[in-house]
This record gives sequence, structure tokens and C-alpha cells, in this order.
Amino acid sequence: MAYTSGQMSQSKRTLRAAVIGYGLGGRVFHCPFLQAVPGLELAAIVQRHGDTAAAAWPEATIFRSVEEMLADPTIDLVAVTTPNESHFPLAKAALEAGKHVVVDKPMATTSAQIRELIELANARGLVLAPFQNRRFDGDFLTVQKLVRESTLGRIVQITSRFDRFRPEQRPGTWKETGGLTNGLLFDLGPHVVDQAVALFGTPQRLTASVREDRDQTNIDDAFTLTLEYDLPSGHTLRYLCEATLLSAQAQPRFVVQGTRGSYTKFGVDPQEPALIGGATVPSQDSSTQWLPDIESAWGLLSVATQTAEPVQLDTRKLPTETGDYRRFYASVRDAILGTAPLAIPAEDAFRSTRLLELAVESSRERRTLDVSL
Repeated sequence: MAYTSGQMSQSKRTLRAAVIGYGLGGRVFHCPFLQAVPGLELAAIVQRHGDTAAAAWPEATIFRSVEEMLADPTIDLVAVTTPNESHFPLAKAALEAGKHVVVDKPMATTSAQIRELIELANARGLVLAPFQNRRFDGDFLTVQKLVRESTLGRIVQITSRFDRFRPEQRPGTWKETGGLTNGLLFDLGPHVVDQAVALFGTPQRLTASVREDRDQTNIDDAFTLTLEYDLPSGHTLRYLCEATLLSAQAQPRFVVQGTRGSYTKFGVDPQEPALIGGATVPSQDSSTQWLPDIESAWGLLSVATQTAEPVQLDTRKLPTETGDYRRFYASVRDAILGTAPLAIPAEDAFRSTRLLELAVESSRERRTLDVSL
């Protein structure tokens, strides 16, 4: 049975959620947070083989097929966390079964597929949400606050990086099997491009280099995207999105440069490493604090107190805003109940994926493209 927002709002009952897939995504990013958000219940997991899900979540029903889970009328919400190529057909099947849907990034392998999912969800009155958890990283929340409060003056350039060091291909993972949507651009690109869209919307121009830098590789393993925003002042803001699998030394996660100063942040949000290490996510309504950034990892903020020569700077460590992936699923819950709009609408996933498609075209043709979505 599918519930409309009005019905759910009136019933106030707990939403029962099912997770499709129990790889890294399901195990680390979805199951723990579904269970930690009041008003949501991790009711089921689809794991075709093995018993690891049952051992970790003994109170959840384990289904061996998607079809069996979708036939369960008590499931309200489905989270799709499977290899990229399967996102579209699984999300479509769940929507057709009357379920609200969360889809891991990328929501689908083409923007046309995302548009089809959006239209289907709208026609059925269902919530469709892209799992852009990096909107709730502490470093990004800090950058967002600096931009919102104009701490650095007019922003001139932002560089956002996700770097790793994997000089050799990893065996036994679909992420190294080849195909455009299994490469780094569609793996990390959705995160960095989504953050740009969240801050500044759709750019006017895009220039990209999508590369295969390793000696042996079946996928694109590096990219540089430059998004250009024309400002009302007549200036241009440049947002650089970069990632590589050949960074043996740490580079800044964010560098933000403005007319009054700069902000530089190293390191990644502590949530993912902690979760992979087995940390337990506390309930959102508990008094337990969830993973604030340690002081040694805070970014460096330099703001000019005097801009004329000689320039005078106030330089200090800036406490990182505390990230919290629970906020994503709390927003999905509220959108289903009709109490608040979805924090990250599926339209944002459409825009980000269209920008990735244009990045492929720009890189192939070695030219800057005007953006029209």
C-alpha cells in the first residue's frame, strides 16, 4: 500500500524502510542512518547471498530478491544502493510499486533517465531523493556558511578536491570494470558537482578534462572540471572540481579565495572513516554528540583587517561545522510526512548529472561549453 503525504502526516506512524544491497553503501551509509533517525525503521534489507546483513541487523527482514521486497505492502521507503547501472531500473520498479525512493549517487547513468524517474515520482505523488550525503559534510557546511555570511568578501574561486592513491587497479570490484559510469567522474564527480550546484546553482560555462592517468586502467581515474559563474557585478566566479587516484600526498579538500581572504581545509569529514571502522551511529534524538571535527583538522581562515598596502591579515584556525548524515534521512522523512520540503530535490541530481555529461563532451572535444539545462 502506498501512502500519500497527507495520509502519512495524519497517521504519524513510523516509516518502514528497505535497503537494496548490502555492500559498502548499504552497510555503512544507509542502514545505520535509517535506524538512527526517529520516525524511520530499518525494516528490511535485500541481500541476494550471504548472511552478513542478518547478523548485523537481526530485527530486519532479509529478502533474497527485490521483487519479493517490493511486494511487501508494509514497506514505505526503498533505498537503492547497488552498482550504478542498476540504479535506474531498481528505482523505477520501486516507484511503480508505490514506494518512496532514495537512490545512491549517481541517481541514474543519464540525465534522461533521471528526468523519467522525476516524472514518474511526480505522477505517483512519491518522494524521490538523491543520496547526496556530502551536503552534510562538516567541511562543506563550513564553506557554505562562509559563502552565506560573505566572510571572505566576493568569492573569486573555489577548488574542491577528492584525492586518493590507488596506482593499481583493484580486483573484484565493479568500480574498476570499465564503462563511463563506473569511472571516477561518475563516482566522485556527483559529490563535488552537487556541492557546487548547492552553493551557486547552474554555471554558465564548463570546461573539463576527464583522463586515464594510471599505467593500466579500465576507467577514467582523474578529472578536472572548471565551472564558470557570471556574477551580477560583472565578475566571474570559478569553481574547480578535481579528483585523482594518483595523489600520494594530501592536497586541500577545499580552498576558497575571496576579495577579503581565504579558507583552506585539509582532510575529509570524519563520518565515513568512523563508519568504516565500525562506529555506532547514535539516535538523532539522543544527547550523544555525533563526530565533531577534531581541532587539529580545522581549516585555516585568513581575513584581511586592512586591504590596502601593507595588507594586514587575521589568521586563525576555524572550527569546522559538525557534519551529520542523519540530517539527510530526517529530510526524507519530513518530505514523506509533508512537514517540510525535501532538502535535496531530484532536480539537483538531474542538473549535476547533466553537467557530468557535458564534462565528457567538453573533454572529448577539448573546448569550453556553454551550459543550458
